[in-house]
Amino acid sequence: MSRLHVHDDGGRGHHDDAATVVWLGSLGSSAAMWQPQLDRMRTAGFPARHVRVDLPGHGASPGGPAPTTIAGIAAEVAAALDASGVGRAHVVGLSIGAMVGMRLAVDHADRVDRLALLCTSAHLGPASAWHERAALVRTEGTRAVAVAVTGRWLTPEYAAGRPDEVATLTSMVASTDAEAYACCCEAIAAMDLRDDLPSIQVPTLVIAGEADPATPPTHADVIAALVPGARLEIVPGAHLASWESADTVTALLIDHLGGTHR
Repeated sequence: MSRLHVHDDGGRGHHDDAATVVWLGSLGSSAAMWQPQLDRMRTAGFPARHVRVDLPGHGASPGGPAPTTIAGIAAEVAAALDASGVGRAHVVGLSIGAMVGMRLAVDHADRVDRLALLCTSAHLGPASAWHERAALVRTEGTRAVAVAVTGRWLTPEYAAGRPDEVATLTSMVASTDAEAYACCCEAIAAMDLRDDLPSIQVPTLVIAGEADPATPPTHADVIAALVPGARLEIVPGAHLASWESADTVTALLIDHLGGTHR
């Protein structure tokens, strides 16, 4: 049984798993990270049930020790979907959420209909940097990294003049449970999905922010080259593309997931 918190936003297709979209967020984020997409999809009349899953210690999910492998987190997500009555669904992931999405498409292939991977990597070294971050947050808490993380999420041009958004995202990171965050860092340190990607057999969209310093487009290139038939889109000028370029990213997702033509 999963301990992860699920935000079931309902919507059209509530009893149709093929029209369910599962949203998995980035390291240090809550389900609120996806609000720009949900708002735009509803305005566009996108026909789906939206299910946002908070990763361990993130958002409303309880903190404390968590899986230290991406496969372990994926297993917890699968259990959370079971508990929510979600069978086969579209999976949209951001950062570590996309890493978990890739693992779901490998280990739980029958659960994934279409896959969208945003601002992510299949192998994000060096491992030592992730272990150092894990040690830091265990000692000083996630507030010690919150400002730096938000600084990597937003371009200076976007952040300028948007203090409320910067504060919201920084608070999101700072409120993440330190131990669970550290365990997620260790999961990323141990991750190498490259050999598994050719086994993914679902339609896959890979999106990268052109100016993303954490997972630059070269990482998306690797994923798109290894997942059979994957479509690659680079969003100009963005770091955290889903937030900074929400209109562009949401349009790409609607097109990929089928929109009103599903």
